[in-house]
Amino acid sequence: MDLGKIIGTVVATQKDPSLVGMRLLAVQPISEKGIEIGSAHVAVDTEGLAGIGDLVYTVSGGDASFTHPDREMPTDVAIVGLVDTVSLIDE
Repeated sequence: MDLGKIIGTVVATQKDPSLVGMRLLAVQPISEKGIEIGSAHVAVDTEGLAGIGDLVYTVSGGDASFTHPDREMPTDVAIVGLVDTVSLIDE
């Protein structure tokens, strides 16, 4: 799982039928300290709970295809939860 911050929404005029009703959001990957990592990507919000500015955790690859309980989706990144807080333990 990876941390990310929602930075925008994506509008698709056409998408796979299994994604109809699912929101597509732009996610900027971040480190556990909140530093941006790499470039943003599009993720499917299967629960429809995330909004711009929210901190989320995502799964990618094969795991992302099986995040919806009723169907398999052709997606590479899926939002699987909202992050309330991040606590770091100093070593």
